Amino acid sequence: MLEAIDTDLWLTEGPVVDFHGFPYPTRSIIVRLPDGTLWVWSPVALTADLKAAVDALGPVAHLVSPNKIHHLYLTEWHTAYPEAKLWGPASTIRKRSDLPFQPALEDAPPEDWQGAFEQAWFRGSFFMDEIAFVHLPTRTAIFADLSENFSDDFLKRHWKGWKGALAKPWGIVVGKGHAPLEWRLSFTNRSPARAAIEKVAATHPDRVIMAHGEWVRTGGEAFLRQAFAWLIR
Repeated sequence: MLEAIDTDLWLTEGPVVDFHGFPYPTRSIIVRLPDGTLWVWSPVALTADLKAAVDALGPVAHLVSPNKIHHLYLTEWHTAYPEAKLWGPASTIRKRSDLPFQPALEDAPPEDWQGAFEQAWFRGSFFMDEIAFVHLPTRTAIFADLSENFSDDFLKRHWKGWKGALAKPWGIVVGKGHAPLEWRLSFTNRSPARAAIEKVAATHPDRVIMAHGEWVRTGGEAFLRQAFAWLIR
């Protein structure tokens, strides 16, 4: 239910969901902050078993949406943990005006997170923005959709026929790990995004966890140079 990745860092896999006809796996990361409270990134479906496992770690204090796509399960987590603060970029806040968010996330992490994170705001696209995070104590970079890293096995099981044939040209497979092609093409101003990836790389992450695909257990900085080659060339 919860996989311990490092000290005060856990991962949980959610269900495969449909995104415009394409099956996507879901994944959430949970971090215990210095004060013992929990920071939950991109919450997945909250089952009774998952809730019990999370409650055993500590009190949930922060629910984080990294971009406007990753909001599906915020309502059920907010219902379960009404005292938890909701965070996201302005694009998520506009999309989910039904929820009581804190001020929009940009380039500086909130003081509430007690120095546990660096963050970078990837913007300059007319399509979508995203906040990327680095958990500094474990040198773990955290991305939602800016890097998708699907294995052949996943694609054979879930993206059959013409859908699977698109994955390699799009570059969202192991060996490339790019953002989806349509998103890359939408960055009409790449300067802010280049600054963002350099900010992430400057923390020298060793591990990279993304929402979709095979996460990277070591060599994270080199992986990011490969995954964002379309941006930093």
